[in-house]
Amino acid sequence: MSRPRARPAPRAGARRGAPALGRARQAAPAPRLRRPWRASFAQLRAHRRLRIALLCLLVALPALGGGWLWFRTSSFVAVEHVQLDGVRGPEARAIESALTGAARRMTTLDVRTGALLAAVAPLRVVRAVRASASFPHGLRLAVVEQPPVAALTVGSARTAVAADGVVLGPALLTGSLPTLGASAQAAPGTRLRNPGTLGALSVLGAAPVSLARFIAHVYEGPQGLTVAMRNGLLVYFGDASRPHAKWLSLARVLADPSSAGASYVDVRLPERPAAGFPAGVTPPAQSAAGAASAGGEAPGGELAPANEESAVAALAAGLSAGSGVGASASAGAEAPGGATTTTTTTGEAASGSPAAAQAPGSGSEQPAGAPASEAAAGAAGAVSPEAGEH
Repeated sequence: MSRPRARPAPRAGARRGAPALGRARQAAPAPRLRRPWRASFAQLRAHRRLRIALLCLLVALPALGGGWLWFRTSSFVAVEHVQLDGVRGPEARAIESALTGAARRMTTLDVRTGALLAAVAPLRVVRAVRASASFPHGLRLAVVEQPPVAALTVGSARTAVAADGVVLGPALLTGSLPTLGASAQAAPGTRLRNPGTLGALSVLGAAPVSLARFIAHVYEGPQGLTVAMRNGLLVYFGDASRPHAKWLSLARVLADPSSAGASYVDVRLPERPAAGFPAGVTPPAQSAAGAASAGGEAPGGELAPANEESAVAALAAGLSAGSGVGASASAGAEAPGGATTTTTTTGEAASGSPAAAQAPGSGSEQPAGAPASEAAAGAAGAVSPEAGEH
């Protein structure tokens, strides 16, 4: 028989009962974390008052919500007083009736703008409606209108159109609207897409009231976008850029006595407008200093007309943009074709030498024999629409 093998002696320094080398130590189990909802539930079970408060809140929430829904649509806050702002024109009564009827079916805590717009949807002149409630029974409505600025003509058909291109329909046509030609008829309520037509409408929409009622026709001519006044004066805008500055420049030229007898006014460059005269017509002589500002001293020691600035202010009423224009006319210079032009400078000092401007051609343009002074007086309300020939 073989002798049993003796166990090896433990090494010096080894602790008694320690695990033998090579055996994997077992990791101590991690403490179990209590879930937050379990801790909250345990706390709720421990506090009786907290349980009662929570149950009361759960019962009261539906009651409070239903009570609020009932109150906001009840007669306690019903709309009784309606105030309208911004309503004018031939459809003012119909707009007022439609909005008042729709508003009285609402409450001050439940104002529905969509319902107000739907009430005036057949009245295309209304662009937007802004509502402001006054608790408990008041409602103020601000109406934003898009009045017609031109009569769109396609053959013999005519319809009113707003400045933003919305077709308003023939019901809003008036005799004072300027005409604007188009290639295709558009249905009421639609929006025009032609860039040239939209540009002409934006120019008409920027016109001040004192001048808008004297516009007869807008068309695309050799000098670009052209506005024909009722007295025959032509105004060359060129394009639809900077319409407010161009209208203000035109108002300055018309208020300048040196433009009397002009057949056209070129405002394609608002800082340097030019007034053109037909062949055989001599521009009125006037000093640049006398036309620059009211109260200035003219040649011979006389004062310039004191009402010039007031005329300019009346002509430029309603313009929201545009640079300050100081009209200073220079002597007329001969232009090709026998026409003479008078150039006015704006935003800079007038030079001593005459400034000549190129006269636009008149091959296919409308005849213009009425003086520009009549247009200025007419825009200020001092002349009848019938303009005489010069």
